[in-house]
Amino acid sequence: MSVTGAIAEEGARGAPTGPWWWTRRRSLVLDAVLALASAVECLLEGISFSHDVGIPAVVGGLLGVPAGASLLLRRRWPVAVVLVSIATTPAEMGFLLGIVGLYTLAASEVPRRITVVLSAASLAGTLVVALARFHQDTAEDGYHPGLWAMIIFSVVMALGLTAPPVLLGLYVGARRRLVESLRERADGLERELSLLADRAEERAVWARNEERTRIAREMHDVVAHRVSLMVVHAAALQAVALKDPEKASKNAGLVGDMGRQALTELREMLGVLRTTPDGAVASQPVAAQSERLAAVAAAASARVRVAAGGPAPDAGDGGPALDGLEDLVGQSRAAGMTVELAAQGEERSYARDVEQTAYRVVQEALTNVHKHAPGAKTVVRLAHRDAEVALQVENGPPDAGADAGPRLPSGGNGLVGMEERVKALGGVFVSGPTDAGGFRVSAVIPDRH
Repeated sequence: MSVTGAIAEEGARGAPTGPWWWTRRRSLVLDAVLALASAVECLLEGISFSHDVGIPAVVGGLLGVPAGASLLLRRRWPVAVVLVSIATTPAEMGFLLGIVGLYTLAASEVPRRITVVLSAASLAGTLVVALARFHQDTAEDGYHPGLWAMIIFSVVMALGLTAPPVLLGLYVGARRRLVESLRERADGLERELSLLADRAEERAVWARNEERTRIAREMHDVVAHRVSLMVVHAAALQAVALKDPEKASKNAGLVGDMGRQALTELREMLGVLRTTPDGAVASQPVAAQSERLAAVAAAASARVRVAAGGPAPDAGDGGPALDGLEDLVGQSRAAGMTVELAAQGEERSYARDVEQTAYRVVQEALTNVHKHAPGAKTVVRLAHRDAEVALQVENGPPDAGADAGPRLPSGGNGLVGMEERVKALGGVFVSGPTDAGGFRVSAVIPDRH
């Protein structure tokens, strides 16, 4: 492992995990090897220096060993290591100590002004020692070069021992900081992607629940209205079967027609649930297929919205509309209800989802009259306006003398479903009892053309 790799690895790992201040055990081994080599070098150079100045060799060796071994502290105290190398420069020892110390200092997080000052000091010390040594050696050999030759040689020597480790350390430090910055950005992006994934999952759950609610609302409207009329006609059929066979036969035909209409509408909705994105019919049951609504939303959601009162894919799709109110009211009349349809304004067409929502509101309101106010007189008012359609279904109190007929169960979701449909289109929905003892349902739905 190189020195460059050791420093980069230290910055990448962050908090130390090895012994003391080392990030890894390999870093400790590397520094120990470098410190040992530097100590041996300083020992030999210290003995040589002792001979030159005339002091005991033991003294030079004892001074050189701790100076070279200080390289073991380069990661923790790089400034101290460089100061030791500068201090030993006059003794012409510690070249490895100086080179590795300057590299470590430049690559560390020490302020740049300190790095510049210590590098300049090391350069100056090396320059002076090189100049003095060159002059001494040439004098002993009897060679006398010019002053400029000695200066140029000394400058080249000083720069060669100082500039490369400093520049390499600056490069490694900048690269390490860049890697740390990129790693932090990657961690931030990973956290952001995790949050986006969680939000996407929440939206998928919400979408599935929303589709189930829409489907349940549509099935409630279809089943509640058709089956309620079927129950009313079946009760009337039972009452007149023996007295008036002709009327009984007519009621039986109405029950059959309504049953077929209910089955047709239910089959269309179930077909939406069982349709995959490529248009093929899925082999899973409806319950399992509904769990996959989020995955097939591109193909099925538009058709489900049409059934649930949402925006239609195009004007050519089928489904109930305002032109079917006459038949809807006629079915209630055939079931014995006194109901009147009053239209105001010039008849015009609206967006498909607007007409379907208006139709379903009237349908559910008439169903509630069948359930809760048998025999009550009912008025259905429809007002065509430029930018909206308004409708109102109002019934009087139930006729006390009328036959209550069979008890029709109520799920309590009719008014809730009507309000959800209207508000989903930005409309206004109001319902409540009247002063006369009846009930009124009003809705204003803006046009979406």
